[in-house]
Amino acid sequence: SKSLRTPGVSQRRQADMDTERLVTMANQIGGFFSHEEAARAVERTADHLRKYWDPRMRAAIVAHLHAGGAGLEATARSAVTLLPNSR
Repeated sequence: SKSLRTPGVSQRRQADMDTERLVTMANQIGGFFSHEEAARAVERTADHLRKYWDPRMRAAIVAHLHAGGAGLEATARSAVTLLPNSR
């Protein structure tokens, strides 16, 4: 997704804010499927990320996972591990 630049914010801080948005979105998607059995919720979350997220968004969330995945809840974290280049 195109990032919304905030005047006076460094590129590094802007990237951090963009990552925070992606983490929030991934967690919300995982939460949407939380009524399902855990493995199914993970697969449906990963499927949503594959279908609807821009490749740059997927690459950024995978990179965030590789950097420790701070803030990712269990379903979202497991879903990201199913994306290409996540291992």
